[in-house]
Amino acid sequence: MERLRHDDPTRIGPYATLARLDSESAERTVPERRYLARTAPDGERTALVCVPRVGADPSRWAIEAEGARRLSVPGFLTIAEVGGSAGFPWYTAPYTPVLPLPAALAAYGGPLPEDTVRSLGAALARTLAAAHAHGATHAGLSPAAVLLTPTGPLLASFGATRAELTGHAPGCLPPERSTGTPPDPAGDIYALGAVLAYAATGHTVPDHTELPPGLRHLTAACLARDPANRPASAHDVLRELATPAASRGPAQPSPGAAPARDPRLPATASLAPAPLPAVTVLDHAGSVPLPLPGRVVAALATQSGALLAAELPVSSQPFAVSTQKAH
Repeated sequence: MERLRHDDPTRIGPYATLARLDSESAERTVPERRYLARTAPDGERTALVCVPRVGADPSRWAIEAEGARRLSVPGFLTIAEVGGSAGFPWYTAPYTPVLPLPAALAAYGGPLPEDTVRSLGAALARTLAAAHAHGATHAGLSPAAVLLTPTGPLLASFGATRAELTGHAPGCLPPERSTGTPPDPAGDIYALGAVLAYAATGHTVPDHTELPPGLRHLTAACLARDPANRPASAHDVLRELATPAASRGPAQPSPGAAPARDPRLPATASLAPAPLPAVTVLDHAGSVPLPLPGRVVAALATQSGALLAAELPVSSQPFAVSTQKAH
């Protein structure tokens, strides 16, 4: 939660903006501008309100926002309404205390513990598996798209790369996108690998030795340049992350593909998959919320308290071109 700047809108539709969700340092890796806001003048509803970045194509952004609103995927940010004009669209999501993943690392003071990263990755893989099962590709996964809440992580920024929005984090865009390959589940797997790397090291493209040993094989597999060498599905990533430590093995690539191998590994390092117990997407549907470090929980509580205490501006003007006809 950050103070508004002079160039931030004071009003978006019926909402008065109170604060920015993202810090200025993280803003360059966020494909949209995100605000904490409250309805004015009644102050009855608090929401996360998002608008396109300056210079972005508002029509393409609005198409993806409407697409996200129509989706019903557990773990995706719920879009409550899409509004505005063709030149200044916006959407809202119900407010809950929320920290983008970069803010969570800042609150914690560095990379998250490996067990937290594994739990986070499993939750995200579960969400992607459900989306892919419905024929939807997220196409916008990045650290900033991961929102940590008291009840578990949510995925935002749906369709950011599909709409070719600027502000995508380096290292999260799958290599095949540079050749014009449309977004697909394999691209989501690649981006998930970058998010795992970021949560564990603070970088989307870390040195192999920076990663915890228990995440090196899986992360390398997800980040394989050849999509055929990545885990065959988000379900396979979930199975690997949900496997007990004693029986963990590397993620399995697509059928018939060579095992993914990080070139920095010793030549004798084996990536042969170990037998894994069967895990389904629904096995963890009723699981407990993601266990968060105390400092991250404290940051969520601080945000909630500050927003509760925030007062509506005395006067604010809508940040949009008026459509009222002149007489």
